[in-house]
Amino acid sequence: MDVSPTLIANVTDKRLPVIQEWQQRPLAAVYPVVFLDAVHLKVRQEGRVVTKAAYMVVGINL
Repeated sequence: MDVSPTLIANVTDKRLPVIQEWQQRPLAAVYPVVFLDAVHLKVRQEGRVVTKAAYMVVGINL
C-alpha cells in the first residue's frame, strides 16, 4: 500500500484535537492495578544503531 506524505499529514491533522483532548483529561488519584510493559526497538541515531524502549502503562481505576 502506497501512502503519500500528504495523506499522512491530513489524517494526523484531523486527529490532533482528539489526541490533545485525551492527553489533557484528568487522571484518577489512585490506580490499584497498574500494568507496565516495554518493547525494545533498534533505531538509527546519529549514524549508529541503538536500542530504545517504548513503554506502555495501563492503569485500572476503582
